[in-house]
Amino acid sequence: MPFPLYLLALAVFAMGTSEFMLAGLLPDIASGLDITVGAAGMLTPAFAVGMIVGAPLVAALARNWPRRSSLLGFVLVFAAAHALGAVTTSFPVLFATRVVAALANAGFLAVALTAAATLVPADRKGRALAVLLSGTTVATIAGVPGGSVLGAVLGWRAAFWAVAALCLPAALGILRGVPAGRVQEETTGGPALRTELAQLTRPRLLLVMLLGALVNAATFAGFTFLAPLVTGTAGLGELWVPVALVFFGAGSFVGVTVAGRLSDQHPAPVLAAGGPLLLIGWPALAVLADRPVALLSLVFVQGALSFALGSTLITRVLHEAAQAPTMAGSYATVALNVGAAVGPLIAATTLGTTAGDLGPLWASGLLVAVALLIAFPLRAVITAGPSPEVIRCRM
Repeated sequence: MPFPLYLLALAVFAMGTSEFMLAGLLPDIASGLDITVGAAGMLTPAFAVGMIVGAPLVAALARNWPRRSSLLGFVLVFAAAHALGAVTTSFPVLFATRVVAALANAGFLAVALTAAATLVPADRKGRALAVLLSGTTVATIAGVPGGSVLGAVLGWRAAFWAVAALCLPAALGILRGVPAGRVQEETTGGPALRTELAQLTRPRLLLVMLLGALVNAATFAGFTFLAPLVTGTAGLGELWVPVALVFFGAGSFVGVTVAGRLSDQHPAPVLAAGGPLLLIGWPALAVLADRPVALLSLVFVQGALSFALGSTLITRVLHEAAQAPTMAGSYATVALNVGAAVGPLIAATTLGTTAGDLGPLWASGLLVAVALLIAFPLRAVITAGPSPEVIRCRM
């Protein structure tokens, strides 16, 4: 894999730490700002909505921007938003900083996903995506638990400062290692923006985007409210929250690594085996959440299955969006973050029911069930080779 790809993954690590770390900080943020845990949980969909809006908008604008300076600018804005979030005492201001950070993250991913796909041959897109997403999975293993420990020991503001600091070496890496050309130079003679946007009318592309969104919604529905589950249902101390996050992160790393080696040539086995197992896992976690050993084990398994399926479906998005070389990354980003926005919103509605802290897990299971009901009759379409129009584009 090209070395610049690993520099992009370093920046994704900083951004992934921010996106996921709220799962371990929600009770502390709620207490510090005198709001409910459910209200604090809205910071996650706020981030996701910013990603949804920002990804296609910034990707379209960035077609003619210098790639290196664009990525550098996005990282610096992201760092500034976290510095402001670390000092504010206002929940609306904190909410706004999450949206701004998300816009910067969206712009970065939209450019980085497209750049990653152009750095390797077409049959290695899945591997390239796995390297890029490894920044996120390493964040769930190291960055997110680290942020949770900082939150437990020094308060949630320390975690925000840490993310801002993480952006600095990532910015230096981008400045030194990413080529300075423009995004559109990678696709000389490529399609016009209108043609790229028209790809969103293709049923196969919309289908894999929908399935990716549903799987990610299930992931975020359960993951966002993991901290109350650990300290409440399982009866563990606050410092066990980062331990649970490490298990989830380790599972996600295994899942995305294995899927990265299979998703290009053999997506069908990943989806056929992983989908039903993921469906079983969420209710099993709800039933066994009061048993710490079972809880931690299933958190690992669900992390692996969620990221294996999610990364495979996002790879299919990139394949199906081959006729949109500068916008494909934004389509993948939108699919991921529609799920990240919808999942916690659905999960939050279950907290006030008789299910209590277990409600988000049942919501996750329901979302996976919906995805499987859609995917099963169309499984041959989802894993089929490139459609005729995509083949013509590549010739």
